Amino acid sequence: MAKKTANEDPLAPVTLAVGQEDLLLDRAVREVVAAARSADADTDVRDLTPEQLQPGTLAELTSPSLFAERKVVVVRNAQDLPADTIKELKGYFSSPAEEITLVLLHAGGAKGKGLLDAARKAGAREVACPKMTKPADRLAFVRGEFRTLGRSATPEACQALVDAIGSDLRELASAVAQLTADVEGTIDEAVVGRYYTGRAEASSFTVADRAVEGRAAEALEALRWSLATGVAPVMITSALAQGVRAIGKLSSARGGRPADLARELGMPPWKIDRVRQQMRGWTPEGVAVALRAVAEADAGVKGGGDDPEYALEKAVVTIARAARSRGRG
Repeated sequence: MAKKTANEDPLAPVTLAVGQEDLLLDRAVREVVAAARSADADTDVRDLTPEQLQPGTLAELTSPSLFAERKVVVVRNAQDLPADTIKELKGYFSSPAEEITLVLLHAGGAKGKGLLDAARKAGAREVACPKMTKPADRLAFVRGEFRTLGRSATPEACQALVDAIGSDLRELASAVAQLTADVEGTIDEAVVGRYYTGRAEASSFTVADRAVEGRAAEALEALRWSLATGVAPVMITSALAQGVRAIGKLSSARGGRPADLARELGMPPWKIDRVRQQMRGWTPEGVAVALRAVAEADAGVKGGGDDPEYALEKAVVTIARAARSRGRG
C-alpha cells in the first residue's frame, strides 16, 4: 500500500479544519481521534479553547513523555488565539513532536490568517468545513451522506428531505442515518414523506408547490401550519418566488429533453419534470401577476406592511388563481 501523504493522513502532525460548519468541524476532529486511537487505544485527547492554550501550554503538552504516549491536541477557534501563542505555534510547525497530532479549528477569513498561512506553508493537512448556506450545497451534502452509508436515494427523496428538515446539517445527517437504518432498498420520496410528514408539510416549498399548482386551500393550510411551526415568513416568500420563476423559465424555454433543459435553465432534470406538471394552466400574464404578488408579499414581510401573515395569504391566493388563468381565458 502506498504511504499516505500529509494531506491524506489523519495522523499528520498538524491538521487544519477551516470553516464555520460545526458538524464538519466536529467530524474532522473525530476522524483524527479515531485514527489515533486505532493506532493506540490509550491516546490522550486534549480539547482546548484559546483561553486554555496560554503561552507555554503547548510546550508542556508536546514535551516528551516517559511512556511515549500518543496525544491529540485540539485547539478550537484558533483565529482567536493571542499573538504570543500564535508565535509559539508557528515555531512548533517547523519541528512538530512525534506521536503528537495537533488539530487547529479555524473559522477562516482575515482574522488569524497569519496562523493559517504558516500552517499551510509547513504542509499541514487541511479539511474544508464551509458553512452550507445554499440549498444546492445541502442537497449535495444529503446525497453524500447516503453514498457514505452505502445506500441509494432518489433525487426527489433527497430534495424532500432537505425541504422537510431545513438547513441544520446535524438534523439532516441524523435523518439520513435513521432512514438508512430503518428502510431497506432505495429510499424514495414516499418514504421521506412517511417519516417526516409533519415537517414536510411545514416546509416553505410545500406552500409554494401547492400555490403554483393552483391548489389554494391546500396552500393556505400549509402556509398556516408553516407559520405555526416557526418557519420564517421570508423563507416562504423566497420559496414562492422560486416556484413562480421556475414556471416562467420553463414556459419560455424551447421544448426538449429534461437533461437539455436542465443544462439550459440550471435545474436538475427531476425538477424539470415536476415544473412541467405544475405549469399547466399558466399563461405569461399569470406569471407576471404572480411575480408582482410575490414582490408585494416580500415587502410586506420585511417591514413594509402591518400584517406579514395577511401579505403571505394574499400572495398565495393570487398565485393559485394565476395558475388557473389559462382555463379562465
